Order: sequence, then structure tokens, then C-alpha cells
Amino acid sequence: MEQHSPLLHRLENGNLQDDNDIPTITNCKEASKEWWKESKKLWILAGPAIFISLCQQSFLATILTFAGQLGTLQLAAVSIANTVVAGFSFGVMLGMGNAVETVCGQAFGTGKLDMLGLCLQRSLVILNTTALLLTVTYAFATPILKAVGQTDEIAEAAGKFAVWTIPQLFAFAMNYPLARFLQSQGKLFVMSAISGAALIVHVIFSWLLMLKLGWGLVGAAIMLNFSWWIVVLGQIAYIFSGTCGGAWTGFSWSAFHNLGGLLRLSLSSAVMMSADFMYMMALLLMAGHLKNAEVATDSVAICINLVFWIYMIYLGFNIAIGVRVSNELGAGHPRAAKLAAIVASCTSFVIGLMFMMVILITRNVFPMAFTTSSVVAKAVSKLAIFLAVAVILNNVQLLLSGVAIGAGWQTFVACVNIVCYYVLGVPLAILLGYKFDLGTKGMWGGMLCGSALQTAVLCIITIRANWSREAMRAESRIKTWGGGFTHQSST
Repeated sequence: MEQHSPLLHRLENGNLQDDNDIPTITNCKEASKEWWKESKKLWILAGPAIFISLCQQSFLATILTFAGQLGTLQLAAVSIANTVVAGFSFGVMLGMGNAVETVCGQAFGTGKLDMLGLCLQRSLVILNTTALLLTVTYAFATPILKAVGQTDEIAEAAGKFAVWTIPQLFAFAMNYPLARFLQSQGKLFVMSAISGAALIVHVIFSWLLMLKLGWGLVGAAIMLNFSWWIVVLGQIAYIFSGTCGGAWTGFSWSAFHNLGGLLRLSLSSAVMMSADFMYMMALLLMAGHLKNAEVATDSVAICINLVFWIYMIYLGFNIAIGVRVSNELGAGHPRAAKLAAIVASCTSFVIGLMFMMVILITRNVFPMAFTTSSVVAKAVSKLAIFLAVAVILNNVQLLLSGVAIGAGWQTFVACVNIVCYYVLGVPLAILLGYKFDLGTKGMWGGMLCGSALQTAVLCIITIRANWSREAMRAESRIKTWGGGFTHQSST
């Protein structure tokens, strides 16, 4: 197939560039000009994506804030349920949804819009089937949490909360394919409006149900479910309205063909992304085995919640760079894809440094936003330096993961994550935390060593990438997964 590829012909003749790709940069003035152009393209995508991510992370942040007003047990229960049970599912669904970003982004760059709708439908089938399987972890959350060492009181409360949030699991399964379908086309402003409206409803009714009406954790679960489904239904309404043009022409039986290719990429993406969430989950679970487990769990949970909140900003860059790289590779513009990766990496790193400084300066202040317990707040303050380093590493790592998603490197990066996190990071955290009796500081220090190695490996593979070859692989992927089907709309 490749010998007939026009992209391969251009590569062999040293002409993999056209009017839409960047020219060869020979001086600082040209570099500055191209950098500025790429920065504008990046922020057009990253700005709305960051807003969307912050709104959706604020669903949980709001619940945690109100839960902290109810008591330390309620805060621990919500934290454990969302970090361990829902956090695992969130990582799986987010990761599997990223396969849609790879394929739809590259197909959009190629101009094969009909592939986007097929890919969306295939992903919805795959993710909802996965969600059905994952309901087992929600139903048996209590015994699972007890088995990994949580106290009976926390496990019972977290398990009941998890069962109430099963509808949120299926909202995840719907949301991420829909979101990646729209993002690959650059339709982020309407998504911003939907998420913003959902957040306003969420804050008002969470306060009403949890605090004013006294529904407690049941009210928290109801609002998490409801808010996520507002986002899902809003996106469905927008897609069905016909505003996506040739990217959505209705349901098709062709979506049930060739599921294997997308399934393999989805599974690799799931392992790649869920490894990150499970890494933080492991830290929270280990904290439950320390002396004064409730304070240790609450302090780590607050830090992780803040990491995830900042993570949502980085996720905006992850989405933006994934779209930029996939679109440019699909269009056969390897130089533009490489420049996008460089500009996004530098921009995100600078933002990470700013957050690091804010955390260190406010280390004695920000914990009080999450808890009324002075003991827990003091414990959080002692972890501020580890939190600040984690923010920087997560910043670079997530940005480079977005490059990997845009290029389709998920399988390789998934292997890197497993080795760095679970062969190095977790064993070292256990050794420092328990054997050397360094507690949460030792655990977090060990985990950061795994994160540092993983970030270094991602930097190396991104720098050494052959972007011309990646453009060829993008063309090959679209031909393999998009060819051979006659689109037959049923709507």
C-alpha cells in the first residue's frame, strides 16, 4: 500500500512540505514568527480546553469542599471513592476516549470527515461495554477497599457512595468519545458553554442538597451524576443538530465493522492514562496504612485533589497539543507537528513553574480551603514541597502524553508508564514510607522518582521522533481503518 502513497513519494523526494507546513527556519526572526503563529493556534484550542477541564474538575472539587464541612469521615469517604473507584474508571474512560482523538484528529487533517462519525460510534460501543464491566468495582467497592487496607468505617462509607455514583460511570463512557470527536474538529467553544452551565447548576444544587437539606453524601452522589449527564446530553444535542457537517451524517452499521483496530488503540490508551490515576490512587491507599490513618488519608487526599485540579489545566494543553499534532500529521505536515510539540512543551513548563511558586508561597494557607481541621491542614503544609515538584513533573508528563496521543504512540508509552511507576516508583515509596518510617513524605518522594524517570523517557522519545515517518504512519492508519466501508446512514 505504501508504495502508492503520495506522502511516501514526497518523503523519498525530500519534499514533505507544502504551503500549509512551516518553512525551513534559518534565523531567529523566522523562528520567532513561526513560534508566535503556533502559539496563537495552540491557545485557540488550549484556552477553551482548560476552561472545560477546570469546570469538570470543579464538579468533584465542589463536592469535596462541602464534604469537608460535613466531617473528616465524609471527606475521607468521598476522596477514597472518587480517587480509587471513580478515579480508576475516569482514567480508563479518559484513556480509551483518547483513541478517538488520535484517529479523528488525523482523519480530520486528512480531510476524511466521514471517518469521524464512524470512529465516534465505534468508541461509544467499546466504552459503554467497558463501563458495564466496571460496574463490578462499584458494586463491590466496600470489600475491595477493606481488602487493600482501608478502615472499616471509611470503606463502608466510601462503598455506599460509590454505588450511588454508578450513573456517573456511564456518563464517563459517553462523554469522552463525544468530547474527543468535537475537539478533533476544534469545536471547543460550544463545549465550554455546556460545561460552564453544568458547573453553575452543580454548585447551587450541591450546596442545597448536601448542606441545606442535609442529604449529605447521597446528595453529593446525585449531583455528580446529574452534572456529568448535563454535559453528555448537551454534547449529543449539539452533534445531532447538524452543525458538524460531514463528520456526522447519522448512525451507520459500518460502525460495527473493524472494531479491533480501535479497540487495541483504546486499550493501550487506557493503560497509558489509567496508570497515572492509579499511581496517585496507590499513594492514597498506602496512606491508609499509616499511624493516624484518617489524618494521613485526608492530607494526601487534599494534595491529590489539588494536583488533579491543576492537572485539569495541563489536560487542556494535553487536548490542544493532541489535536494540533494529529491534525498536522494527518495533513502530512511533520514540521508543523514538531513545532507544535515544542511550543506547547515550553509554554506548559512556564505555567508549571508559576503554579509551583504559588503552592510554596501559600503552603500554610491553601489547605484551609479544603478542611476545617488544623491538624489536617498542618499535615498538608508539610507535603507542600512534594506537591510542588509533582505539579512540575505532571505538567511536562501530561503535555508529552498529548503529543503521544496525537501521534498514536499509546502502546509504547503505556509500557513506559508501567515500568517507571510500578517497577520503580511504588516499591520505592513503600520502602521509604514504611521501612525507613518516613510516612507520607517518604511515600511521595518515592513516587516522584518514578514520575521523574517517566518524564525523562517521554522527553527523549519526543526529541528523537522522526516526524516525517509519523506522518506516513498517520496516513497508513487512516487508510487501514477508514477504507472498505460504504457509509449507510439510518437517520
